[in-house]
Amino acid sequence: MLPLVSLTLFLPLVGAVLILCLPKPTARTVHGIAIVSAALTLVGALAMWLQGVSGDGFSQVEELEWMPAIGAAYRVGVDGISLPLVLLSAVLFLVSFIYTSSLRDRPRAYVALILLLETTAIGTFTALDGILFYVFFEVSLVSMYFMIAGWGHEDRQRAALMFFIYTLLGSLPLLLAILGLYLGSPAPTFDMRAWIANPPLEGAVAMWALIAMLITFAVKIPAIPLHTWLPAAHVQAPTVGSVILAGIMLKFGTYGLVRFALQMTPEAFREAGIIVLVFGVVSAIYGAFAALAQTDLKRLVAYTSVNHMGYVIVGVSAAALTLDPAVRATALDGAVLQMFSHGLVTGALFFLVGMIQERAHTREMGEFGGLLKTVPLLGWSFVLAAFASLGLPGLAHFPAEFQIFLATLGTTPIAVVVILGIAIIAGTFLKALRETFLGEPRDRWNKMPDLSPREILAVAPLLVLTVATGVAPSWVLDVIHRTTLALVL
Repeated sequence: MLPLVSLTLFLPLVGAVLILCLPKPTARTVHGIAIVSAALTLVGALAMWLQGVSGDGFSQVEELEWMPAIGAAYRVGVDGISLPLVLLSAVLFLVSFIYTSSLRDRPRAYVALILLLETTAIGTFTALDGILFYVFFEVSLVSMYFMIAGWGHEDRQRAALMFFIYTLLGSLPLLLAILGLYLGSPAPTFDMRAWIANPPLEGAVAMWALIAMLITFAVKIPAIPLHTWLPAAHVQAPTVGSVILAGIMLKFGTYGLVRFALQMTPEAFREAGIIVLVFGVVSAIYGAFAALAQTDLKRLVAYTSVNHMGYVIVGVSAAALTLDPAVRATALDGAVLQMFSHGLVTGALFFLVGMIQERAHTREMGEFGGLLKTVPLLGWSFVLAAFASLGLPGLAHFPAEFQIFLATLGTTPIAVVVILGIAIIAGTFLKALRETFLGEPRDRWNKMPDLSPREILAVAPLLVLTVATGVAPSWVLDVIHRTTLALVL
């Protein structure tokens, strides 16, 4: 049997090494290798999807000795929580390479960094060894730092440094928690499967480990009050950097919340669950209000990510709090589906905002008006993505958020407040659509070109999957539910 997980994991890295080893490759060659590498990675992810997951733990597991003296090994595999995120990563990176294929400013280094980032992303979602997880989790920071610092906008150096310092320092508590899990294990091991099957920490030690995890994942998600690096990083990052940061890297935090906090310190999370849930509610409401206050389209979309990731925190916290298996499964189903749908929807929005900026050299909504008439393909694509982001039924966010709210309302009345976020986000996007796309077009935008074939190829798959997930979410939920059902039984 082919080692599908490892092939999918390392194909992008092979592409990066090939690009760096070629003597003076042309930009066309660099982009061609990147697209082929990403396409083969997507094929690998689809093959993993077709092979599926079992309901009794991890599937497609591959293991190789690494540091046997301390119980560390190369262990990778997937379940219903990680597999949708692997597929999401493969899709987003492929369309990112298609979008960036026109880049002529140092394409070799840029593309190699993105390919390295793809390997670290898939590695983070498939790692089953604590040390291996931490390595992938940390190396991803390097690629994103250089992407922002090297190809970002005017204040890119400051934004890149803020991103790196926040996330690097924020990762250190996770390392301490991993060491605590290792030392607390009856037979010291870094095997995450053993930590999940028999959580090694109890009492105050487990609570301290949970706090350490929550700090790390709150920075990565990001959650209030550790979110301040996000707007600057998004605004200054190149378009592809924003797509990957929002679509993939924020999920490192929410994925870790499920994989580590919920599965490895379940009792401590149950005790602290109401506090975490309140932070999720505050993040969701704050993100919605902050987005409403923006005049810059990119900052608006960035703050909606704080809102939507707040919903995920609420869903995972509800799963930790409740003792009802059905409610817990519903909460987790919604939280994982929200991670998946957010990557599709917000990735599309950042692409479209980047396309507007490339044409107009501004993102200020007040500078536009009437773009639906000037660039109808771009305009209607943005309308679809905006309606998906505000939770319109029939689009990707609705089935995810509905399950989160349904489960949370059955757990604690505090969660009623979070529903306000939907109304605020709806107002935010309706305001953005009115100022940017409706009305009569201004003369200076009359010659603005509509979407090119390259841009259509980049954004269309995300919009198609957004509709498909909203209309028939079972194609993703069936995979998710096999694992979440096993977690609650």
